[in-house]
Amino acid sequence: MAENPAILTIKNGGFEGMTYEVAAEETLIGRNPTTDITLLDEGISREHAIVMYDEETDQYAVEDLQTTNGTKVNGKRVRSSPLQDGDELQVGHTLFSFERAKGTE
Repeated sequence: MAENPAILTIKNGGFEGMTYEVAAEETLIGRNPTTDITLLDEGISREHAIVMYDEETDQYAVEDLQTTNGTKVNGKRVRSSPLQDGDELQVGHTLFSFERAKGTE
């Protein structure tokens, strides 16, 4: 579990402004109601992408689950990519901003 979880914020469409906390080791994004982040987006697969957190390195990464429409980080299609504070993550037609929560030390 991430000490300072990351936040994914939707930046477009009808759900603009919605935020999701990404604190688990794996957060599944897709259309399926069983996913951690369920999106009503026809461009998204049932299980589209997974955001992973590595506790040892304190790093996040996204992995596309071999989808037709792919996953993009900062406009570039990726199979797997590290995520940095301020990155834009796109799945289907849904665009997120990725932000690391700031520590409260």
